Amino acid sequence: MINYCETDIQYMEEKNIRIVSLFSGCGGLDLGFEQVGNYKTLWANDFKHEACETFRHHFGDIIVEGDIEKIDPYTDSSVPDCDLILGGFPCQDFSIIWKQPGLNGERGNLYKSFLRFVDAKKPKAFVAENVKGILTANKRKAIKQIIEDFQNIEPGYVVIPHLYDFADYGVPEFRERVLIVGIRVDTGFHFEHPKPTHGVGEGLLPYVTVGEAFKGVEDVPYNNELLRVKERTKKIISLIPEGGNFTCIPKDSPYYVKGMISHVYRRIHRGEPSKTIIAAGGGGTWGYHYPENRPLTNRERARIQAFPDDFVFYGNTTEVRRQIGNAVPPVGVHALANALKPLFFGEYEIVDLAKQREHLIKLSFEDRYKLITK
Repeated sequence: MINYCETDIQYMEEKNIRIVSLFSGCGGLDLGFEQVGNYKTLWANDFKHEACETFRHHFGDIIVEGDIEKIDPYTDSSVPDCDLILGGFPCQDFSIIWKQPGLNGERGNLYKSFLRFVDAKKPKAFVAENVKGILTANKRKAIKQIIEDFQNIEPGYVVIPHLYDFADYGVPEFRERVLIVGIRVDTGFHFEHPKPTHGVGEGLLPYVTVGEAFKGVEDVPYNNELLRVKERTKKIISLIPEGGNFTCIPKDSPYYVKGMISHVYRRIHRGEPSKTIIAAGGGGTWGYHYPENRPLTNRERARIQAFPDDFVFYGNTTEVRRQIGNAVPPVGVHALANALKPLFFGEYEIVDLAKQREHLIKLSFEDRYKLITK
């Protein structure tokens, strides 16, 4: 553990680590970093109007609404220099819920815009977030190509992806996401992903449960509208026990429904973290309360995603649901944000990252894949 002297602490309090944010959505990743202190987002981009409205209300008028592929970070003087680039490039083409066209999909190659920004601004570090499905898309060729492209940006980056389950970091939701961290070689900063803080085992805090997360949620005035529900839907939900889903309904029941994914009519269990909430989908995919026979409100979904109650989402209920479901749970990246802080304050032992980078490049991809998921 580093012991900071009084002057170091004063310097840290005054210094902001400058962030450029890409594919920002409503700002969950930015919020998580800013919540731990010293981080400040200076410029952001997203194409979705409602998400930009939400972001603007909480971070200021710093988000550029529009197509990132039309922004040239090399020549656009409005894009500031930065210490860190954050972003979750579109994940639909990598999702394990749907088909996985990966790099061949319509949106799979948008990660190249992330590459352009990193190449143009040369930040000390970057953090790119994506769904677990990125690890298996294109028979694992997608993640291999993405790692190679990031690590070859001059002057060279050590690229260290890791599969997180945010429940292991204090979020009341089992939500697996890949965080790809890149450290610029000339910084000499040896980075390791932080170990879980919550779970089952010695030295770990207990998981945060949905029951804990929902305490007092009914009193929150924002984004807490109850959805209108058909009587048949209420009956279907009533047949599903706490923590269950559509598979709990007997097949000979007139209320039996077919489903392909476990999210269909999934009810919360108050004694556990929630299963992953999703951004969009048809009937039965909203996520459902227990013991009440109804869909979750958007504020309940925001509590599951570890957003504070004063974080107001803008747009209709469908668009708000989309923003929450697409977001990174802010609390889930606190440990990562703190682990990166020494890089920006010079409080670390310099190591030869060029050697580490070469070692990772020479590893067989199978061995490197094991490092990502272990």
